[in-house]
Amino acid sequence: MAKNEIEKLLIRNGKLVEAGGSSMEDLVLENGIIAARGKFDASTHPGCRNIDANGKYVIPGGFDPHVHFSLPSPAGKSCDDFKSGSQAALAGGTTSFMDFVTPRRGQSLMEALRLRREEAAESQTSFGLHMGISEWNPKVAAEVVPLMEKDNIRSFKAYLAYRDSIGIGYEEVYELMRVVGPAGGLVMVHCEEGEMISRLQRRFLSEGKTRSTFHALSRPPEAEIRAIEKVIEISAKTNCPAYIVHISTGRGADLIASAKKDGLRVYGETCPHYLLLDESVYDPSCDDMQILPYILSPPIRVKDDQARLWERLSDGTLDVVATDHCPFNLYGQKDRGLDDFTKIPNGAGSIRHRLQLLYTFGVLTSKITINQFVSLTSTRPAEIFGMGHRKGKLLPGCDADIVIWDPDFETTITIDTSVCRCDSDVFEGFHIMGRPETVIMNGKIIDQRSGNPFSLPVSK
Repeated sequence: MAKNEIEKLLIRNGKLVEAGGSSMEDLVLENGIIAARGKFDASTHPGCRNIDANGKYVIPGGFDPHVHFSLPSPAGKSCDDFKSGSQAALAGGTTSFMDFVTPRRGQSLMEALRLRREEAAESQTSFGLHMGISEWNPKVAAEVVPLMEKDNIRSFKAYLAYRDSIGIGYEEVYELMRVVGPAGGLVMVHCEEGEMISRLQRRFLSEGKTRSTFHALSRPPEAEIRAIEKVIEISAKTNCPAYIVHISTGRGADLIASAKKDGLRVYGETCPHYLLLDESVYDPSCDDMQILPYILSPPIRVKDDQARLWERLSDGTLDVVATDHCPFNLYGQKDRGLDDFTKIPNGAGSIRHRLQLLYTFGVLTSKITINQFVSLTSTRPAEIFGMGHRKGKLLPGCDADIVIWDPDFETTITIDTSVCRCDSDVFEGFHIMGRPETVIMNGKIIDQRSGNPFSLPVSK
């Protein structure tokens, strides 16, 4: 056994919290998995290192199925790479994430996958990859099933926005679903009508309306709602599961509810910024530099949408709270679009704060239960993306990816504590409760600041 390596851990006296319920039990971790669960006396496990979790929650490590590390853009790559982004994830209690392969048009999907895997190799935590589809033709179609069979790619991402670069149309989404569904896969969709957005962008620019405030006006709620309606129809016709990413509107969430009542395999995801921010961030009386951090797609909506999204989390309509973590620096990247809002790179980051934000503003305000908190941030995304047998649960045989949660800790978010490599934070100034006091990944205690195991002290 290597120096400082922890072969066995015994977590005692904590409250185990899972999607299905809570209990006062202990966990034995051995060889990277949960070996046993029950009530144990430390004397009966002499080979274990003890962690006293008294007064704490013991939860599965977070699973974020929607991040964009090192995402290329005309303004440069998103400012977190796989190393810094995964370190920020660990600091926030997320032990697994999924990123994307985004092939260039004309590029082989398999080549793009190989290159992305090389880039992702520096991740400090476990990860998976979704395959983006930026065009549809016989060559691309021929690669889909082999990717599923040989490379274990089960999820494919289509963008209905960004039609001039990576976006595709409804007809292509239909053909993609016709291939993926019968092969047992799932199609994720960025639901914003690209043609509507392009038309509004051209109109605003021709009228000299170039300020950052016009970003949100060029992407109205109808762009999302119409796209969700159409994708649900396509999912029904093809019998292919659909996962709608970053839902920002209450009406969009209602459409997911209706689809589920009809028995369709449609999953819904939202993000912390849609739950906690509102359209006031685009106040035209503000300086553009104040608005730039909030330029993301879909844009932030009105408070009524925010309230409806919380309701749809509470009633189980929405399955996942992910981050869509894709931060760009304010200076040198986002400010490139000061004279043309269409040139502002879209995105913000919250992987460091996701669990704390949802715990503070969801659990502690009784909008969701603590068991739903675990489901939304870990259990359901792991299940939806084929890892539910290993991740998101505290059962013997599952990966020993565990967070010991201190419910009494409180702090205020500042850019200095964000860990991410970004010069702004859309949650700056938010007062939050709770923290991942101890993060365990593959049975080893992690120093959340560096991503290195064995660096944090373990209570005797």
